[in-house]
Amino acid sequence: MTRPVDELIAIMARLRDPENGCPWDVKQSFATIAPYTIEEAYEVADAIDRDDMTDLRDELGDLLLQVVFHSRMAEEAGHFAFGDVVAGICDKMVRRHPHVFEDVKHEDLAAQSRDWDRLKAEERAAKGGEDTSALAGISHGLPEWQRAVKLQKRAANVGFDWPDHRPVLDKMAEEIEEVRHEFDNGADEERLADEIGDVLFVAANLARHAKVDVSRALRGANAKFERRFRAMEALAAAEGRSLASYPLDEQEALWVRVKREGA
Repeated sequence: MTRPVDELIAIMARLRDPENGCPWDVKQSFATIAPYTIEEAYEVADAIDRDDMTDLRDELGDLLLQVVFHSRMAEEAGHFAFGDVVAGICDKMVRRHPHVFEDVKHEDLAAQSRDWDRLKAEERAAKGGEDTSALAGISHGLPEWQRAVKLQKRAANVGFDWPDHRPVLDKMAEEIEEVRHEFDNGADEERLADEIGDVLFVAANLARHAKVDVSRALRGANAKFERRFRAMEALAAAEGRSLASYPLDEQEALWVRVKREGA
């Protein structure tokens, strides 16, 4: 009996057939498909945020297709096949969960997390990596907010961390004052980018201390802004006007109104 995943693998092989496949699929490469892979991962997260299980099922399928697509291209080049990907992740999950698959006990989740990082470090060393830093192996391909959080977590594992959120808030105020200073003194774009980057890095650290996912928090803020802005546009349209025709003070009044009304 053919499994659904085998059917998907066969479909991708057919699409990639140089003679009878889809011209678009045939001409793709790892580099051209990578942006779609990232996009599909974000669409999975969006479906979860919306608690839409139908969309989540579909988006997970789209994400799985990306794995099959990359695996097919790798197989064509003689590197590995989909089965090797599955076998590799199975081995890794068993290896990294000795508390489940072996007789290993952890005091708490923090100890488990430290052991996870230790096992990952051992894996990197086994691959022959020369970088022995606590920050080794953090991908440069991650969204920068996510990389910031990972850098901070790794540093915290060796004790380089604030004890709680309070000094982080103090640091945030300090960094904002530095940005204000640069604005007041006519700083150039590069200097402002450096100082604003510090603010964003501290903001990511604050979210980490609050145990808030940065991406989810920002998606929520984006959704709230869009919802309120569209409500402003609707109010303007009800008066037969465009939002752009209102001066800023009237736009701000509309913003306060839609916020007060729960938009």
